[in-house]
Amino acid sequence: MSAMFSALSVRNYRIYATGAIISNTGTWMGRVAQDWVVLTELTDNSAQALGIVTGLQFLPILLFTPLAGAISDNFSKRNVMLVSQSAMAFFAVVMGVAVLTGHMQLWHMFLLAFLSGTAAAVDAPARQSFVSEMVPKAQLTNAVGLNSASFHSGRLLGPGVAGLLIAAFGTGPTLLLNALTFVAVIVALLAMDPSQLTSKPRTGPRGRVREGIAYVRGRPDIMLILVVAFMHGTFGMNFQIFNALMSTQVFGKGVTDFGITGSVMAIGSLAGALMAARRERPRWRLLLGSLLAFAVLTGALAFAPSFTAYTILLVPTGLCALTVMVSANAMVQLTVDQAVRGRVMALYMAVFMGGTPVGSPFLGWFAEQFGARSTVLIATLMCGGTAVLATLYLMRHDQLRLRFRATWPRPVYLVRMTEPLPEKVV
Repeated sequence: MSAMFSALSVRNYRIYATGAIISNTGTWMGRVAQDWVVLTELTDNSAQALGIVTGLQFLPILLFTPLAGAISDNFSKRNVMLVSQSAMAFFAVVMGVAVLTGHMQLWHMFLLAFLSGTAAAVDAPARQSFVSEMVPKAQLTNAVGLNSASFHSGRLLGPGVAGLLIAAFGTGPTLLLNALTFVAVIVALLAMDPSQLTSKPRTGPRGRVREGIAYVRGRPDIMLILVVAFMHGTFGMNFQIFNALMSTQVFGKGVTDFGITGSVMAIGSLAGALMAARRERPRWRLLLGSLLAFAVLTGALAFAPSFTAYTILLVPTGLCALTVMVSANAMVQLTVDQAVRGRVMALYMAVFMGGTPVGSPFLGWFAEQFGARSTVLIATLMCGGTAVLATLYLMRHDQLRLRFRATWPRPVYLVRMTEPLPEKVV
């Protein structure tokens, strides 16, 4: 247990984690309320409208995250997060007030989703790389795992609480409560001791984004992780849509049961995060094996005969999904140079979440044409295919030997690929 929670021994991280779990719970409450407003108050269960809202929420990550990574590498990450968290709180208040007063229209939701997504795009790389400034490198993997545990603890509590609050008080008050939870992170950031944060040299005014892209292009190991992250994020991690459609269209359930699906899935995700927190370094076999298992489980979800079977299957699905996410995140953070970590993590977030603006509207359209079950099968085909092809790639470039037991940072073939000649050292 001490190994699982070792990062909490660091005061700054302990304060941050306390605020984060409150905010994460509110975030998932807000997402459920937002989706329910779109499905039941602004449209007649339109999967396409839900897909567009989700896509607009993540479009800024694709557009602005590389620039946001440069910002996080050249300014105090703590200050960047204070601004971005305040902006997200403001947009959540506007959304809640508009719904509560009856003035919300679909185009208002589209706009607010894009604006809050813009603030999140600035926040994401700073938040991801800020972990390395709060804890020593020996505890970085543990802190990344605990961050995921915090996120999915909020996911465990948030949807269920949201379902109960929406049923009792409506969507407007639930959205306003989400806005209030952002204050927890802001207070935590202000309560930190800046002298205990590990600072790093600034990169200067020019070449900030280009340097991050050039660094990643010179690292084929990171490039392969980004491919895995893109396919997983674009086609696999769409349970905001999958659960809504399966609950309402296939099983005919209401808001309370819809909220329960998110909470049940978070049980597996939380277990996966805590397991990840105990690992010192993730391995390729863990990353790709978890991705393949995730594909198999989403196939089972698509053919689930009942709502009960569907919700039970969400537990191992959440565990595998989280294992893929934490493994990929830690594999990148542990091997990049500190001077470019913010920009590399910005590229990682852009790749992992940047496909959502295309994937979500497509999945919404596909669901209306072919049904919810067929839509879930897309995750099976795309993620399963990626796991198989990535494994074959590793085998081919490792002289047909499956060296998954080799610990990170690099298999032997990657050392040969990235360091062919002495004069190529950057």
